[in-house]
Amino acid sequence: MIPRYSRPDMVAIWSPETKFRIWYEIEAHACDAMADLGVIPRENAEAVWKAKDVEFDVARIDEIEAVTKHDVIAFLTHLAEHVGSEEARFVHQGMTSSDVLDTCLNVQLTRAADLLIADLEGLLAALKRRAIEHKDTIRIGRSHGIHAEPTTMGLTFARFYAEMDRNLSRMRDARAEIATGAISGAVGTFANIDPRVEEHVCDQLGLVPEPISTQVIPRDRHAAFFATLGVIASSIENIAIEIRHMQRTEVLEGAEFFSMGQKGSSAMPHKKNPVLTENLTGLARMVRAAVIPAMENVALWHERDISHSSVERMIGPDATITLDFALARLTGVIDKMLIFPENMIENMNKFPGLVMSQRVLLALTQAGVSREDAYAMVQRNALKVWEHRTDFKEELLADPDVTAALSPEEIEEKFDLGYHTKHVDTIFARVFGE
Repeated sequence: MIPRYSRPDMVAIWSPETKFRIWYEIEAHACDAMADLGVIPRENAEAVWKAKDVEFDVARIDEIEAVTKHDVIAFLTHLAEHVGSEEARFVHQGMTSSDVLDTCLNVQLTRAADLLIADLEGLLAALKRRAIEHKDTIRIGRSHGIHAEPTTMGLTFARFYAEMDRNLSRMRDARAEIATGAISGAVGTFANIDPRVEEHVCDQLGLVPEPISTQVIPRDRHAAFFATLGVIASSIENIAIEIRHMQRTEVLEGAEFFSMGQKGSSAMPHKKNPVLTENLTGLARMVRAAVIPAMENVALWHERDISHSSVERMIGPDATITLDFALARLTGVIDKMLIFPENMIENMNKFPGLVMSQRVLLALTQAGVSREDAYAMVQRNALKVWEHRTDFKEELLADPDVTAALSPEEIEEKFDLGYHTKHVDTIFARVFGE
């Protein structure tokens, strides 16, 4: 992933240096376990740990790989250069390359998941704070982009909180599912390595043994992991699009913070564009782009092939780095987001009283008017408001069919905004707890 959309902690997980360090730890812990079982001499296992403080030379490993055309062999050759060829002769005993590659990948994915979990927790804190702040800030709800009925800005933030809270649970589940390791040898039968070696290595690396591997860890686990990233990305886009809509000039109910010295357009100095949330929409597309390849990786030939390998070398870093950046960016947007309550009320009143149409419809039916007649009575008055910007309440009061069923006081009562917010506390208790 390009530096523009990267944060250092997540990038570090995918660096060659980190990868080779994990490879080394897998091999060293495996040697320890084999020594405990009497398979290799204890002194050889201890010799491998002589390299525990070594900074592995990425350029040297690449140089060896240019000859061997095999990355794990290149690494093992370089390790022997530090440990000594005689001392290192039992390294990788009974193992296959996928034991190292797959176990390492899952270590990296669990570490990436830990950062993403922390990101989600930070975003949830920001959403909760803004929800409480604007619990009673009235705004118009919209369906199909058209004014519907009143809601509150706090409920909008609470809705996004609940969605991201579900995503936090999904991310934790995805982490648990991907946290497996395999040290089972060629085709996964443990023919040349004791299963207790796998148990020891996994324990040391914070993983659990894969119940049954072939020569690879099953890729349905990875498909579920990247699918979770894709769902989270879609939720980010869901929030971003709402903010982009709110910042439109003719809406302007909320906006991204515009910093001192910031420029919106190279041509038009008046512009304040929602560039951060537009960027989040694009980043979400890139994260979701990893989902289908991850699912296509599930179907491999027999006990293994490497059709998944090139895919994972790209989507592993790119999807996690991008999502990490996007979550942090969204948290910043929510934290600093500007809210304009006066514009919310002004927008709602562009067609005075029109958003109370359902209350009048229900009142007419409760007064004995058939639903079909009540709907026709309300709609014909509502259309006058649409066409002439008149006041909906005044139109109703002037309609003899309406006033025959409802008194002026009953009509007036149907325009109380508080009616629409009376259950906000109940919803908040469901979302945030009592």
